[in-house]
Amino acid sequence: MDDRNETSGQGGNDCRPGCGACCIAPTISSAIPGMPEGKPAGVRCVQLDDRNLCRLFGDPGRPDVCRGFQFDPDVCGDHRDQALERIDALELATRD
Repeated sequence: MDDRNETSGQGGNDCRPGCGACCIAPTISSAIPGMPEGKPAGVRCVQLDDRNLCRLFGDPGRPDVCRGFQFDPDVCGDHRDQALERIDALELATRD
């Protein structure tokens, strides 16, 4: 099994491999290798590969915020487009 599939393994609710919505839609304010200032909302993380898998998955250098994000059907919806829309809406609702 590819360890970059990003499955949470908790409660049978696993991330959808190749989704990448959580690596695109939200602001990440902490440093990411290759993005020392973090990343703005709507910008693709440089660590997201062509298959929408995190190159840092399982790496200790992966930011805590990324490691802490867990699949949640209320946030991630039924498919990638819903996840992008919902995470974007949360981003807009929580801006200062």
